[in-house]
Amino acid sequence: MTRTSLVTAVIFAISSAGILPTKANGEPVDPVLQWNRILLEIVRTPPPPGTKPSSVHPTRNFAIMHAAIYDAVNAIEKTHSDYLIHVDAPPQASPEAAAAQAAHDTLIALYPKQEEMIEKHLEESLAGIPDAPGKKEGVQAGQEAAKRILASRAEDGSAGKPAPYAPGTKPGAYQKTLPDLSAPVFTHWGHVKPFTLTSAEQFRPGPPPDLASPEYAVAYMKIRELGSKSSTSRSADQTASAKFWSGKIQNYWNEIAQSAAVSHHNTLAQNARLFALLNLALADDAIAFYEAKYTYNFWRPETAVRAGDSDDNPATTADPNWLPLANSPPDPSYPGAHSVISATGAAILGAFFGSDEASFSVHSEASTAAERPFNSFTAAATEAGVSRTYIGHHYRFDDVAGQAMGHQIADHVFKNFLVAHSASTAGHN
Repeated sequence: MTRTSLVTAVIFAISSAGILPTKANGEPVDPVLQWNRILLEIVRTPPPPGTKPSSVHPTRNFAIMHAAIYDAVNAIEKTHSDYLIHVDAPPQASPEAAAAQAAHDTLIALYPKQEEMIEKHLEESLAGIPDAPGKKEGVQAGQEAAKRILASRAEDGSAGKPAPYAPGTKPGAYQKTLPDLSAPVFTHWGHVKPFTLTSAEQFRPGPPPDLASPEYAVAYMKIRELGSKSSTSRSADQTASAKFWSGKIQNYWNEIAQSAAVSHHNTLAQNARLFALLNLALADDAIAFYEAKYTYNFWRPETAVRAGDSDDNPATTADPNWLPLANSPPDPSYPGAHSVISATGAAILGAFFGSDEASFSVHSEASTAAERPFNSFTAAATEAGVSRTYIGHHYRFDDVAGQAMGHQIADHVFKNFLVAHSASTAGHN
């Protein structure tokens, strides 16, 4: 069986209701991968009609779950520093039970309406673990880690009401976009307490280029040409890329991490650390880029091109009928969220495995197009960032600033959190 077909088999087994997740060879699936898939299933399930969109960014919930899993498993394995809390657990405790219970308890608290489904998955997870004292002790470690991680995030600002937003009127200021002029989202998220950063603005990029600058003019003309709904310059593959990466970008990187974990034959402890590092960093990405977006309040290309004669730049001209390939997201343009998240994802995976080189294929949650293959984590991150220009949502400088910001956050997290007790440990650990 090829590596790709093995990953597909794992994913299918995890997603099949009522089936204990198993690998193609019949062995139980690592509970870290199992519960990561369960959370992906939860966040991808459309809410009932008429439900108000959640004001809690999903990266927070991934970070909480995986931080609890990590601290529970590491309490038994004792190979790396704790993320936040130290749980006392005997060495004979089951790390599989600890991981499953920690995931279950956090998800029950975060998604109480999904309780029946979550309980069923816990039963399936624990059913494959022999009934012995170690199982009970693992469950207790998972319960304690989940309780304390949840308590640490109880007053983190995520439950705050999004702040009212008054769009600007001057050239360069963010304005609501077509078709329905939706109110900007997550206006409060830059005030949420970070998971690892000292502050949301710790790695805030410098401001976008001045509207009268040559740099702005070059970026403006590029997106006007390539990002237009009616573009004749954008290639078929660029259009496919734009649509392919249009889903929730953090979901793609969790799946890329799953593929990498399977192909590298990770242990449970390694996966607990990998997914905690990844999702702690992605959660802080979201806090940081929203803080930056609502600091600079820079207009989307849709607004800029339609008002190109108002920016005091003689190199730009207006097209009052210009529209992007797909509807613009309801938040300011700078920096690009896809670029921040993707750069972080690639950097964390590259650092964890000791190499950026990797052969994998990515599936899209937003397009029925065939999977897209890559030979490095950076290649996937680069394409994901550039795709936002092809779709008409981001200028080139949004991508550049976002990539730099993502790398800084990933470097900060990897060097300072969940570090090996032995300083000599490096690479895939």
